[in-house]
Amino acid sequence: MAVSIVRLGTPRSPGEGLRLGTVRRPPRGVKKADFAERDYYDVWLPMLSPSQTLVSSAMSQAWTDARWRKFARQYRAEMNRPEPKQLIELLARLSHELDFAVGCYCEDEQRCHRSVLKTLLEEQRAKIAAREK
Repeated sequence: MAVSIVRLGTPRSPGEGLRLGTVRRPPRGVKKADFAERDYYDVWLPMLSPSQTLVSSAMSQAWTDARWRKFARQYRAEMNRPEPKQLIELLARLSHELDFAVGCYCEDEQRCHRSVLKTLLEEQRAKIAAREK
């Protein structure tokens, strides 16, 4: 049992389980009924996505290491609020009982909030699935 960190819209891995979309907006041009079938997500959890203000600020300029660190720090602060923090704790505990995945659309995981979310889950002792090669 474990949580996988995935890019939404990519093919699911065998045994991945339920896919949770930790994104602010649903995929564009895709009918709601097709989200799961097209490998986006089964359940939408926008509470674990960065705020629209943070996303707009982050996307206003090209990424630099300094800008990424600032974004990660601000996203962590947002996830430290009571509701997201409780949800992260719940997911961390569930990772020991169930297989499921959390993800976002970004191509580069290293410059995506899902990499920070992975760290937050690890800090709560989540069991993280090994990456397939």
